[in-house]
Amino acid sequence: MMSKTIIALLLLFLPATFAAQAQSRKDKKMLERLLRKQDDSLLNAVLRKPEKYHLQIIYTQIDRDEENRASFKTYTLGLDTTRYFYPASTVKLAAAAAALEKLNDLDIEGLNKYTSLRIDSAYAQQSRVTADTTAANNLPSVAHYIRKIFLVSDNDAFNRLYEFVGQKRLNKTLHDKGYKEVRLLHRLSVLDGEERARYTNPVTFYTPEGEVLYEQPLLYNPHTYPNKLSTTSLGKGYYSNGKLIKKPMDFSDKNYISLPSLHGILQSLVLPDAVDPKRRFNLTEEDYTFLYRYMSMLPRESDYPKYDSTEYYDSYVKFLLFGDSEKKMPEHIRIFNKVGNAYGYMIDNAYVVDFENQVEFLLSAVILANEDMVFNSDDYQYETVALPFLAKLGKAVHKHELQRKRKYKPNLERYMLKYEVP
Repeated sequence: MMSKTIIALLLLFLPATFAAQAQSRKDKKMLERLLRKQDDSLLNAVLRKPEKYHLQIIYTQIDRDEENRASFKTYTLGLDTTRYFYPASTVKLAAAAAALEKLNDLDIEGLNKYTSLRIDSAYAQQSRVTADTTAANNLPSVAHYIRKIFLVSDNDAFNRLYEFVGQKRLNKTLHDKGYKEVRLLHRLSVLDGEERARYTNPVTFYTPEGEVLYEQPLLYNPHTYPNKLSTTSLGKGYYSNGKLIKKPMDFSDKNYISLPSLHGILQSLVLPDAVDPKRRFNLTEEDYTFLYRYMSMLPRESDYPKYDSTEYYDSYVKFLLFGDSEKKMPEHIRIFNKVGNAYGYMIDNAYVVDFENQVEFLLSAVILANEDMVFNSDDYQYETVALPFLAKLGKAVHKHELQRKRKYKPNLERYMLKYEVP
């Protein structure tokens, strides 16, 4: 038999998704035991029928040594990278990181995430952008699009980053870093896809005086990303142009990213020093701080854009722990995350920090709340099943973390940030 040391070393060098699967076989009942211990009717109902709810969970414990270096232990429930789920807005995290990396790789003096830009139209159904009234200077920029992505999950902001990065580079960036279970094929909420989505708009960055710093022409991606999953035909029916089509909905041409890939990308961003350098993004320390600020900022803390806190309450895009409540979140807890929900799928991909209790953990989950399995109907159980489940899941893991013994308490100063409070 292999020694425990050899097995641990093998896990360390395996691809992230395979390592997560290997870990799940070893500790596959831990998360289920933890959730059943809550003696909650909703948690138990979902756990009794995990296939029905397409439930997948990844929970990573973080331990620090005397020099604050992080190490990980991961537990999973229902993890299946061959099962398709629609990732919705969770793909925006990868787009934000890829956009910042592209700016750094261009390495042009004066060009950065705050530089004003124009987006032109050069192909069918593309749209132009020359101004952004939600920005302090009324001008669009990569930084402002990233703010809107994390504060309220703005779809147009993602589309503009998709256009700047380009479909080819966006996928290659992630694949080259080892996130192979990724196919990002289209913009969001604009009936985009197939050939049209391969073309991305011309983009121009310019100085306040109007001097052009960088001009990017219309880009076309000649590469295709074949669907390798056999699980992309879903449900009993779907609505198209107001009519019910009584056959499974085909998701084979829609965005795809596995839960381990989402979890791994987040891990590489919030704890870059603890992951393989090949899996990191080319970001500056200021880039990381910028990301952390807006990943964890609440809508009411933003001046630009300005949001109505009655509509965009604290947990508007914080599903884990607080998604079932519109009350103010406690000040000592910050969630660095990206959520998504569409077609009945609800996903959260989060790094949770409790400064008061010196607790940190990573938690990612997807659940399907679509009782009749008819897609594109807007008849989903987000409020009654998905949101309360994710909130209860987060609370259960947080409670476990409060009780878990650590040899060394984490130094969390890196994540203690200043926010724009009106």
